[in-house]
Amino acid sequence: MKTIGLIGGMSWESTVPYYRIINEHIKDRLGGLHSAELILYSVDFQPIEQLQHSGDWDETGRILARAARSLESAGADCVVLCTNTMHKVADQIGAAIRIPLLHIADATGTTVVSAGLDTVGLLGTKFTMEREFYRGWLEKNYNLNVLIPSEADRTVIHRVIYDELCLGNVLNESRELFKEIIDRLVHVGAQGVILGCTEISMLVSDDDSQVPLFDTTAIHARYAVDWALGN
Repeated sequence: MKTIGLIGGMSWESTVPYYRIINEHIKDRLGGLHSAELILYSVDFQPIEQLQHSGDWDETGRILARAARSLESAGADCVVLCTNTMHKVADQIGAAIRIPLLHIADATGTTVVSAGLDTVGLLGTKFTMEREFYRGWLEKNYNLNVLIPSEADRTVIHRVIYDELCLGNVLNESRELFKEIIDRLVHVGAQGVILGCTEISMLVSDDDSQVPLFDTTAIHARYAVDWALGN
């Protein structure tokens, strides 16, 4: 078993499921009392969130690159960045280390294609939905048609993520708003919807949708286990 290095804390609410899911899958695969060999570097999200919204992505990249180098020095064999949005600086992080960065969009794209879908909706922060680093990765590398919500719906999603989910607040009224947004994406052709923010699975599940929902937290965690076990 190889050692997984996790960069978490963005937010810590969604880092906790990473730890649980990785260990659940190690136990399922190896049985007995097996658990994952992993190292966690958890950052303070407040300054990173401020840098995101001020547009200073270079500094966020430097912060996370330092975290990745720390994991490598501590003995990690790979790095898993436990957030969708911060994959905007994935190249900067990957260039700072000699071990692989397991990209969340690769894990997600592989899973969507394996499900036989070619058109999916994407929910996430405004950064993830509106910029090319995530959508473009899926479109270019996996030949997927990626649909995003309307501008008004994107604003709602972004607000709920930062003002509620990242703070651990899961509200029924927000769940209903997300269900309506998912329905609108299905209406314009989405065969499935990517929950492209690691907190969104706290709010909605397959029971809230008429099409498959792709939980990137669970997908990325399983992808890391497959890598660690050599599959």
